[in-house]
Amino acid sequence: MNTIPTPKEPALVQIAQWIFDPVRYMSKNFQKYGDLFQAYVSWGSSDPLLMVSEPKAMQYMLTHDTTKQLTAPGDVNSILEPLIGRQNLILLSGKEHRRRRQLVMPPFHGERLQAYGEIIQQITQQVIAEWSTEEPVNVRNAMQKMTMRVILQAVFGLYEGERYNRLETLLSQRLNMTGSPLGAVLLFLPWLRKDFGAWSPGGRIRQIAEETDRLLFEEIRERRANPDPNRVDILSLLLMAEDEAGHGLTDQDLRDELMTLLTAGHETTATALTWAMYWIHSLPEVKEKLLAELDQVSNPNDPSSFLKLSYLNAVCNETLRIHPVAMLTFPRRVEEPIELCGYQLEPGILIMGSIYLLHQREDLYPEPQQFRPERFLERQFSPYEFMPFGGGVRRCVGAALAQYEMKIILGTILSTLDLELLNQKPVAPTRRGITLGQNAQIWIQKIGQHSPQMAVPS
Repeated sequence: MNTIPTPKEPALVQIAQWIFDPVRYMSKNFQKYGDLFQAYVSWGSSDPLLMVSEPKAMQYMLTHDTTKQLTAPGDVNSILEPLIGRQNLILLSGKEHRRRRQLVMPPFHGERLQAYGEIIQQITQQVIAEWSTEEPVNVRNAMQKMTMRVILQAVFGLYEGERYNRLETLLSQRLNMTGSPLGAVLLFLPWLRKDFGAWSPGGRIRQIAEETDRLLFEEIRERRANPDPNRVDILSLLLMAEDEAGHGLTDQDLRDELMTLLTAGHETTATALTWAMYWIHSLPEVKEKLLAELDQVSNPNDPSSFLKLSYLNAVCNETLRIHPVAMLTFPRRVEEPIELCGYQLEPGILIMGSIYLLHQREDLYPEPQQFRPERFLERQFSPYEFMPFGGGVRRCVGAALAQYEMKIILGTILSTLDLELLNQKPVAPTRRGITLGQNAQIWIQKIGQHSPQMAVPS
């Protein structure tokens, strides 16, 4: 049996490479070692960790993650605890994880999603109504404003007032602290988060976290005391959720799940939307095809009309493929000896799927660095060839909401405004916290109204 390939650099050098240039780290090792190699990426566990990117191997890993051979432990995701807390879906394991997933999933599917469509479109219209032809627009800031408000309204059920405004500010500050490659060091090197006083990053994180928690627990307590069965926001639905034994979520459970939805659902969607706006406006042929499809929409004030558009869907998928915001799946632990990619794996080893490397495979996506939405119209990719939201028992619960949000926001913006990209140099992927973002700010300029038929609320 072959020996598992291992990069020759010292572990600390590899961890530094992973923190500051994850794309190069993954690409270089894939070119040297192929579909599976040992990686040092400081993911909160001392167990050996392998990175895999071969579709059949990833399928095996993600379809056997609740068997005797493989598990999907939550404790190895402890790197995320400072962002989202301990009592949440990502850090739970086994029966606890299954029970929590059954409680949390329902608000993100079917008819529930339709209730959020109008909220998403109204927020988009309100934000773009502030754009003028005189001032350039920072795309990430605009997308973050939209997705933050979607979270506050659709998830938290907050629409206005002092608590809404304060949470919007605090949550943005908290996420931005770890939003750069340098800021990500705070996540990967826990001792840097130590509280040395108000001047230190750790002290600032603690202050923001304490005030955020106070506001969230106040909201949770008020909502428990005044239940309203007519509310459709996700917090209201989670407050009513019970398992088969009649047990619901505690205040701490709710707080941690809300922070998870915020971190995973606000920051990631804003990043994906920023990439989409960049690609659409840097490639005239893509923009032209998309506008031609949007011109066929009879009622652009109906957010559901954007959900059926095949080219818009392809643009969203290609955006999520070329630079997937989530670079990796969550780790799986080997519990019994297995063979993967021709290597014998022993119990205790952690396996992590590289979504980035999977999406860059030439055998699946010819010329993978080219942004070409047509590839999603020409063939159907399996869930183990295209997986921007992970897979298996730890697939992102908010995947449907994120895709829904992307289509409605992009459809609404492009149906309303004529925009021009101002960046002169290509934008490349770089680390943003634990995700893959942009290495430069993206700027657009409003040229005029694309269509007068969209009603913009005041």
